[in-house]
Amino acid sequence: MRFLSTALLLAAGVSASTTTPSPSSRPSLKNAIYKNPKAPIDARVADLLSRMTLEEKTSQLVQGDVRNWLNETDNSFNETGLAWSTAHRGGSFYVGIAVPQQWISQAVKKAQDYIQTRTYLGIPALVQTEAIHGFLAVNATIFNSPIAQACSWNPSLVEDMAKAIAVESLALGVNQVFAPLADLSRELRFGRVEETYGEDSFLVGEMAHAYVKGIQSNGVSAMVKHFAAFGSPEQGLNVGPVHGGERELRTTFLPSYKRAIIDGGAFSIMTAYHSYDGVPAVADPHLLTDILRNEWDYKYFTMTDAGASDRLCAAFKMCRADPMDKEAIVKFILPAGGDVEMGGGSYSFEQIPAFIEKGIVSVAQLDTAVARVLKAKLELGLFENPYPGLAADKTGTAIHTAAHVALAQKLDEESIVLLENHNGVLPLSKKANVAVIGPLAHGLMNYGDYVVYNSSRRGVTPYDGIKAVVGKGGGKASYVQGCERWSTSQAGFEDAVAAVEAADVAVVVVGTWSRDQNELWMGLNATTGEHVDVDSLDLVGAQEELVRAVIATGKPTVVVFSSGKPVTAPWISEEASALVQQFYPSEQGGAALANVLFGDVNPSGKLSVSFPRSVGSLPVYYDFLNSGRDELPDVGGAYENGTLQFGHQYVLGDPRPLYEFGYGLGYSKFEYSGLSVDKRNATEKDTVTVSVTVKNVGKREGSEVVQLYVKDLVASVVVPNLRLKGFAKVGLKAGESKKVAIKVGMKELGLWNARMKYVVEEGEFMFLVGASSRDLRGNVTVGLKW
Repeated sequence: MRFLSTALLLAAGVSASTTTPSPSSRPSLKNAIYKNPKAPIDARVADLLSRMTLEEKTSQLVQGDVRNWLNETDNSFNETGLAWSTAHRGGSFYVGIAVPQQWISQAVKKAQDYIQTRTYLGIPALVQTEAIHGFLAVNATIFNSPIAQACSWNPSLVEDMAKAIAVESLALGVNQVFAPLADLSRELRFGRVEETYGEDSFLVGEMAHAYVKGIQSNGVSAMVKHFAAFGSPEQGLNVGPVHGGERELRTTFLPSYKRAIIDGGAFSIMTAYHSYDGVPAVADPHLLTDILRNEWDYKYFTMTDAGASDRLCAAFKMCRADPMDKEAIVKFILPAGGDVEMGGGSYSFEQIPAFIEKGIVSVAQLDTAVARVLKAKLELGLFENPYPGLAADKTGTAIHTAAHVALAQKLDEESIVLLENHNGVLPLSKKANVAVIGPLAHGLMNYGDYVVYNSSRRGVTPYDGIKAVVGKGGGKASYVQGCERWSTSQAGFEDAVAAVEAADVAVVVVGTWSRDQNELWMGLNATTGEHVDVDSLDLVGAQEELVRAVIATGKPTVVVFSSGKPVTAPWISEEASALVQQFYPSEQGGAALANVLFGDVNPSGKLSVSFPRSVGSLPVYYDFLNSGRDELPDVGGAYENGTLQFGHQYVLGDPRPLYEFGYGLGYSKFEYSGLSVDKRNATEKDTVTVSVTVKNVGKREGSEVVQLYVKDLVASVVVPNLRLKGFAKVGLKAGESKKVAIKVGMKELGLWNARMKYVVEEGEFMFLVGASSRDLRGNVTVGLKW
């Protein structure tokens, strides 16, 4: 969702009138069923719906904004704005703005109190903000970006994070967050890779499911986004069309959403900006009704993304845009299964009563959408506790607590991926003289998008973290920027090289950068984030040459990629002494990184997304369809010394990833043995258990992510060559062994056949266990018969 200006919020409907009768002229609500918390939810919904006017129903389907009554400059209160917003956009309102916490909590309380005391029905509002890696509020805890979280392969930590976010949100009265994403990162040029949990539907589903369970267990509604198949747009361009068919939709894209939405019990869904196979997701009856409602039996509501409804006319050219054809927009979205309109556009849903009069849409269609919203609110307990916020002087007891900050660091530590460690240069000695170099090493926090304005000015930078560790260990650290992140100037190289030559070891931090939720829409430079797409994954400006200059000193050089997506610089993998990937960090990112570099933490992160060798080899996801790239292609190469080696796949390149999905090194090594399965023959209804013994043969305590993949050996249609179907993160002391068991339901191994029916076919399935999608240590085959 893009940042919305106050002008945009008010422009569409300030002159609208209401015909809702005054409360005094309406029947008493003393014995209203909907007010009885012991009554069945569906009965409460039906009772409340029967008492609502068309205008009241419509108001539940349009998002408001706190800035309609809160002046974000001086905190003054506009009661007229609140009254108007409640009447016309009263179902929900957005509060993700950079003002003091107390302003938000006071404005939310005023709104919920107004609703309870000044409106007839007293239907509490959903109070909404962003929260993909932390509650979007001033001084709330900032966690690492989702692409990093997934590298932990630890859903329980993500669930704990979501619980913490819920606690912080509720402290200010926020009861719904726009998270998590269940989108896949299968187009790395796309700017929003950092917001996703990676390329694989199973891993993404597990992480998104954990987030939903965590946030909703503490009384805050999740809103799973962006439904569906968002994230792989044409040319990598934001909101561009996604090409694919029904089989790819169901096989690859939908499982992660279903895991989060249905298994997680999510109370709401955000639809997406794009079109899939020529049909806009915001108004796709097959997706929103046939699949979501009829097949999955989803009972709650969907909401458009900001301004997405207008795209039907303005972008997709399905109706006129000047003036905006609001009638067409409502006619496309509401009957298709779209329930609520977010702000940022023309607020077409406000005209629903008029369109009902004209016969464009029906009361039944309106009632269906409203009932879904009311059901979510009742299930969430809002009618019993409209404002759960803390007193203004107590919010610090729930927001940015020491426990939450420690959790952010823990998740960050488990998310860092060691890509290379030549000659065991890592971990570093705490007595070393360390030169910290690079534009992303200090001076700002390199957070991803969806952080509140000015967040980059607080947090632990890589230099901060390194300096703290060596300061206690008898070493020392110095910092030289070397170059600006956005400039080709090499004017700072001389000072950087001098610092490295005076040190024992260099740590160079380079990568990509995004912007906070205000800056991202101000036209400032960035290389990732919403609407910030690229045609190259190489380092920008002088960063790569800075790394060359440091390595040329001959001093051991550890390169850290601080980024929101994979970086393509294969030569660094070979020439640097070590290479570490830290996707956009938490506010404790520098401390987490230092703990890994100096060995207080044994790295256990595994990649949630594959790294290409160049942008020209995209896509490089591991689960390509059978008949895709060969296991041993005829590769070529253009080498650093000028040598050209000609091949055919590719002539001067390699279609395989440089680092595959699931890859990651550590300071310990793990051996696998004793692979077994409890059933060699199974039926569709069976669950099989695959077991393997893992031993830490290193000298340090560490954790291994045991990954279970499945290969369908013979299928009636073309299926993925390999699919992740389970994983377990296991901690082992040096020399310790553990037996790891992973269960797989055979029903999960089906396919969508040539007639688009889901079937589990007879045949053989190979279960492969290993440390990555390429590093497979053993396999066992199970036969399936009906």
